Amino acid sequence: MTINIELQRAASAKSPAERRTTARLGAVLFRNRGWLPVPFVLVPLLAPGDPTVMHWVVGICAIALGEAFRLAGVAAAGNVTRRRSRDVQRLVTYGIFAWTRNPLYLGNLLIWSGFVVVSGVFWFLPLAVALFAVEYTFIVRYEEGVLESIFGAEYLAYKRRTPRWAPRPPGRGARGSHDWREAWQSELSTFVQYAVLAGMFVVKGRVG
Repeated sequence: MTINIELQRAASAKSPAERRTTARLGAVLFRNRGWLPVPFVLVPLLAPGDPTVMHWVVGICAIALGEAFRLAGVAAAGNVTRRRSRDVQRLVTYGIFAWTRNPLYLGNLLIWSGFVVVSGVFWFLPLAVALFAVEYTFIVRYEEGVLESIFGAEYLAYKRRTPRWAPRPPGRGARGSHDWREAWQSELSTFVQYAVLAGMFVVKGRVG
């Protein structure tokens, strides 16, 4: 109980990092991040492309790798990784989070890039990566500010030893449990979305 009260008090006080302009802009994007994938889907669906079997193979591999990052992240941190609340009860630093601080967002980048490759609209790929970089730079700055507000020195130490994006094998660190069943259940709706998108690209290819 005492720990929860202390966390609530810490969450109510904003760190200097959370008060920065970049973090405030990130907070706006974070609240509306459900809409961010729209251009990554609409442009590949509407723009002409000429995908081959190899494009499908490479794209599906990227999607599978991205989803592996997402599953590992949800299994370690639980469904709190998908919610929009500042009520974070624990700092997860083990599992995939010991390799990179943002496994779910890295997974999203791989997944969205995979669908662009599947579509054959290759001119959009560098633009998609650039758009992702801009959007998620602000979002991550906001999230880092929130975590610094709540966990303070503990988060700063984790931040120093763990890369923001590119995965790096960790040294000895904290270990924790993974709930893979919850992770798979949590991602079921995402799997349905993948199937629907894949079907739409198949239809696009036949109609085109």
